[in-house]
Amino acid sequence: MQRMKTNKNFKSNLITYGIVIVAFAIAQTLQSTGNLSSLMKGLLVPICVYVILAVSLNLVVGISGELSLGHAGFMCVGAFFSAFFSKCMVDVIPISGLRFFFAVLVGAAGAAVFGVLIGIPVLRLRGDYLAIVTLAFGEIIKNVINVFYIGRDSNGFHFSMKDQFSLGMEPDGVMLLSGPQGITGITRDSSFLAGVILILITLFIVLNLIDSRDGRAIKSIRDNRIAAESIGINITKYKLMAFTVSAALAGMAGALYSHNLATLQASKFNFNTSILALVFVVLGGIGNIRGSVIAAVVLTALPELLRGLADYRMLIYAIVLIVMMLFNWAPKALEWRERYLGRIFRKSAKEGK
Repeated sequence: MQRMKTNKNFKSNLITYGIVIVAFAIAQTLQSTGNLSSLMKGLLVPICVYVILAVSLNLVVGISGELSLGHAGFMCVGAFFSAFFSKCMVDVIPISGLRFFFAVLVGAAGAAVFGVLIGIPVLRLRGDYLAIVTLAFGEIIKNVINVFYIGRDSNGFHFSMKDQFSLGMEPDGVMLLSGPQGITGITRDSSFLAGVILILITLFIVLNLIDSRDGRAIKSIRDNRIAAESIGINITKYKLMAFTVSAALAGMAGALYSHNLATLQASKFNFNTSILALVFVVLGGIGNIRGSVIAAVVLTALPELLRGLADYRMLIYAIVLIVMMLFNWAPKALEWRERYLGRIFRKSAKEGK
């Protein structure tokens, strides 16, 4: 029975990987043949960013069963840590691809550290209380970054919380972080290929964690905390594990996002970004990783695809949101999906045997 379930999960995971690879091949073909508009070309990297963000948040909301509204904060940490690293190492590591690789690692590690520091006290809370505290973290980290001024000259690094003139740098000094103005002059090392690779890495980490022994422990805590604790499962350990992995992946998304911009400002990582990621998770299906991928792609690209419809664009977008919500959550829709789509999948599985 366990082997059959493992094989089923393995096939489902392969389908998820296959969807991403096929979508990448189609986009690359359209781009190489000149059939992809400049607007859509500009959306390719942001789509990858939001897919990673949605999948990572689903690990906390769907698999761990905790409501977090501070995911934009972890994305912000990853974005600024990685951009700061790239800005400092542009002369030390001249190879852009190698520098971007290390920048992604720095962004993910920085976000993971904050995930541990925030998770230890915060994960003692549940429900609305957890959502409020994580939301506060997202706003705090954004405002903390806005007050820092960091520069570098021949004497080393200079820090200030007042303004850039109080740094006391030499005339040839370089500003690295300019408070609300953020980081400027970032090398644009992000690409669609890099984004797809990071998506596949994210899916590999999340899907393998879910199917592992640790993943089953996390899901048991979600389903019945008291029963899980009664059989010796360490509640704090597994909740913190899911929260930290999710934070690290959000930091990785932030690194990809920051290296797609010339200027990075903390104001971009506001409450709306966290809500947008939560919308992707809810509409794609809580706990459904493949659904998060599809929802992030569709809902990111749809407003731009409908831009030619002017005033009707947001109306159609709202209708699509409602339809997706009903399809994923309405009892009648779930019954219809089980009756017809489930029958089709079971029939195809029997024919495959």
